[in-house]
Amino acid sequence: MTTTDDLTAWSDRRERAHDALDRAVRHLLDQQHPEGWWKGALDTNVTMDAEDLLMRQFLGIRTPEQTEQTARWIRSQQRADGSWATYWLGPGDLSTTAEAYIALKLAGDDPDAPHMRLAREFVLANGGLEATRVFTRLWLALFGEWSWDDVPALPPELIFLPSWAPFNVYDWACWARQTIVPLTILGALRPRRNLGVSTAELRLGRAPRRPVRPVSWRAAFQALDRILHGYERHAFGPLRRQALRRCAEWIIARQERDGSWGGIQPPWVYSLMALHALGYPLDHPVLATGLRGWERFTLYEDTPEGRTRRIEACQSPVWDTALSVIALGDAGVPSDAPEMVRARNWLLGEEVRVRGDYAVRRPNAPAGGWAFEFDNDGYPDTDDTAEVVLALRRTAAAPEVDDAVGRALAWLRAMQSRCGGWGAFDADNTRELAYELPFCDFGAVIDPPSADVTAHIVEMFANEGLAKEHCVRRAVQWLLDQQESDGSWFGRWGANHIYGTGAVVPALVAAGLPRHHQAIQAAVRWLKDHQNDDGGWGEDLRSYDDPRWRGVGASTPSQTAWALLALHAAGEGDSEEVWRGISWLVETQREDGSWDEPQFTGTGFPGDFYIKYHMYRLVFPISALGRVLGRFSWGGAQVGDRRVTTVVKDPSRKDVRHQATTDRRRGPHEPA
Repeated sequence: MTTTDDLTAWSDRRERAHDALDRAVRHLLDQQHPEGWWKGALDTNVTMDAEDLLMRQFLGIRTPEQTEQTARWIRSQQRADGSWATYWLGPGDLSTTAEAYIALKLAGDDPDAPHMRLAREFVLANGGLEATRVFTRLWLALFGEWSWDDVPALPPELIFLPSWAPFNVYDWACWARQTIVPLTILGALRPRRNLGVSTAELRLGRAPRRPVRPVSWRAAFQALDRILHGYERHAFGPLRRQALRRCAEWIIARQERDGSWGGIQPPWVYSLMALHALGYPLDHPVLATGLRGWERFTLYEDTPEGRTRRIEACQSPVWDTALSVIALGDAGVPSDAPEMVRARNWLLGEEVRVRGDYAVRRPNAPAGGWAFEFDNDGYPDTDDTAEVVLALRRTAAAPEVDDAVGRALAWLRAMQSRCGGWGAFDADNTRELAYELPFCDFGAVIDPPSADVTAHIVEMFANEGLAKEHCVRRAVQWLLDQQESDGSWFGRWGANHIYGTGAVVPALVAAGLPRHHQAIQAAVRWLKDHQNDDGGWGEDLRSYDDPRWRGVGASTPSQTAWALLALHAAGEGDSEEVWRGISWLVETQREDGSWDEPQFTGTGFPGDFYIKYHMYRLVFPISALGRVLGRFSWGGAQVGDRRVTTVVKDPSRKDVRHQATTDRRRGPHEPA
């Protein structure tokens, strides 16, 4: 029997949740750039910063000020055991630690200093430089600290392979092909610049044993690598020169407007060094633009120890803006609010209207869609495109929106892979044989369909009233086939099964799958079984390597929100589990309306490279709170328990206030 005290407690709990949501919305609105976009910082690991110093050493442009500011940041990220990790509280990583040590030695740190001694001991205890990944040894080879003969060979003649041949450049994911092409130039030229310091103390003097079955693809490719090394010593002159010229042309043709390559660190630094090794001077327009653009990816912070300098591996303004608009719409901000209109107009201006590398596999695909960053127009991605369309539909209607959405739908239809799912940047980019190459010992090098990306696209098509389209029905079946035996879904671009499940369940429900369907109920059981005692949800990044960590980890705002979004979509919005999650969000909210989240909950390469999106801890809780509280309505007038009448900017204050009417709708458990 429900008592008056129960009803009062329920009403108080809802009221506190509404207040928390209003504070979060005010904070998010205050973060908007005057042009209409949002962009949070993006943290990765210190290899970005170590390699920045090494690139500058290679190009001859490293300055003492840059070096000390970067070194200060690298030191601040060292773990107690002397190592550096690839994510917050993660285990120490050998290659990351080796590169950080070398960068600090380059900065002048005494090798006998306690922090350097601990780092060196960690490297040696874990196999020394001999056990580091290929990319670390490539950096060493560039400075004569490693033999080019002991680095896997990738000849620039790869550029001549037709698109149907194995290991042509379009067999690799977009981020990998943009990295590999300049690396083939460096591998062919074998430059050797002066590092100024020795790395000999990080060697054990023996190569690690890597057992390989004698009859296997890996053994075959190791034999091929030996053949390619022989070819490198006797490369046919005219063919090699033509290959180098073709690679340089390929690289230059893909430089973005801001000077980057794909808007990401690895192809950017390798392209600059490859072109410079070919003889391009630093004042050449391509290199000069590339180096100027690099500054926009550099973050500075004043600390008690002095100013620090660190590098963003990439930037996410389109993604952050789309998620922010969706969150504000979920929270009941009217579609014609000035902030929403500014965001809409900015997003419309970011539409990609040129064709990129995807056209190699999809020659009939029309131009359309959105990219992740300000200027990486050569690589629109399906995930951003789906979220931008969902965001635009939460803003005031305009003919330009309909036109852009129409082009995006046509592009996404063309980008579907044969299996029914969607990859992020390419279609049918699934040739896993690439992983058997000795070169590929780090990170994802192909872009197969993933459940989270496919789910976002399905949800978007369903929101457009197109759930019965053939492409959507195929995608729904693909998603059902991808469900894990425990009821969850793998998360490719977010951590991990909570992210995948949080994306797929709302998409399947939006596409018409009944909430009582066994797949939905299995996901609900999995989420409820993995709720933490404090009411939140969390999943450690070790789940990518160890299944015992699936759905296990300290509660985080973003992961709690993903679980809530799935449970709400499954019809569990009034369940005790959902309200325990809501209470956790309310209780952990900061005074300014945001949340703390030191954990990394974004994924670059599962098992290797992770990302902390600073906006995740704000936008996803807003969406979850808004949907559970019923604040969202497509019409923009009635928004659940509160009627948002306007959003106004008070010139006397920095914040943005929401004015709510006094006629409140009763919640499902509130007394009449």
